[in-house]
Order: sequence, then structure tokens, then C-alpha cells
Amino acid sequence: MPERGVDHGADHAAIRAEQSADVSAIAAVVEAAFGSPVEARLVEAIRRSPEYAAEWSLVAEVDGEIVGHVMVSYASLVEEGDASQRRIAMLSPLAVTPDRQRMGIGSALVRAVAQLVDEVGEPCIILEGSPVYYRRFGFEPAAPLGIRIPIPAWAPPEAGQVMRLSAYEPAIRGQVVYPPAFDAVAGH
Repeated sequence: MPERGVDHGADHAAIRAEQSADVSAIAAVVEAAFGSPVEARLVEAIRRSPEYAAEWSLVAEVDGEIVGHVMVSYASLVEEGDASQRRIAMLSPLAVTPDRQRMGIGSALVRAVAQLVDEVGEPCIILEGSPVYYRRFGFEPAAPLGIRIPIPAWAPPEAGQVMRLSAYEPAIRGQVVYPPAFDAVAGH
């Protein structure tokens, strides 16, 4: 993937594909952003899983330092009364180092990864996150569209969200089943 630059005043963030040499820097970014090693372990578990989509794991780099990371992998969508499952793209996690937050780096990462997912013809991206933050990218509550995302009891129901992409079809409905990699994170 070519680098995509985002100008942030004096800073310049290049968005690029994750490389194997980035693994420890990504872990540090994710741990710092969430204040816990749990989500960093999730990233590693996703990388080792069959649901991992390497081309959808991006980093933001400023002056040679990785300051942000996003990944989209696959979950399953199971429709009631139907034993079949379909893959569904899922954004999780998004992380930006605390000292670089509120500078547009997370937004640049979400937009870049959504474009990649859309370009390969996936119909949508789901996530569990802040409705206030993710609304700006076109995410909307998933439940009214018939997509049920398991949400922890402490999170509002609107935290289960979907971004409809170019290939979206209203017939995409069902219960999201998180892959085993997410067992590392409490609440799933």
C-alpha cells in the first residue's frame, strides 16, 4: 500500500501497511493507548488467527516513530434459523499514543482502512466503540440494520456499529460471533 500523508501542523503522519519489524512498536502503542496490555495481546492473537487480514493492518508513523495502529479482521455473522455463517469485516482495535491523540491520526487510520476494505468489495465494517467518535466516519448503530453485536453490559447498545460500504446489501443480517482471538479481551 502506498503511504498516505496527513498533515497535522508541524507533524506529518504517514499511513502505511504494518510490517513485521513494527510488531513491538505496535504493541507499545496499543498498550499505551488503552492503558493495559490486554488489547496488545488481542492484536497479537488476531495476527496468529485465520481471521487476520494482513493488508488491513495499518500504522501511522511520524518522524520514523509509530504513533498509531488500526486493524480490520474478520468475525462471523450468523443469521437466525440458518446454520451457515458469513465473514464480516470488523475494526478492532484502533490505537493512537496518548501524546498524539486529538490530532487526526486516528481519523486518518480509520478512513484509510475503510477505503481498503471497500476497495476489495466487502459490504460493511462492524465495530464496538464510541458512537460519538465513530459517527464522523459513517458508522451507525448496527441493531436497526439487523446486525446484532454482543456488547458488554457497561456499554451503551449504540456501541455496536456498522459502516455500510459500496457493496452493502440490506439482506446482511444476523448475530456477530467474535473469533476466538477475542477471548483475550474481557466482555466478549
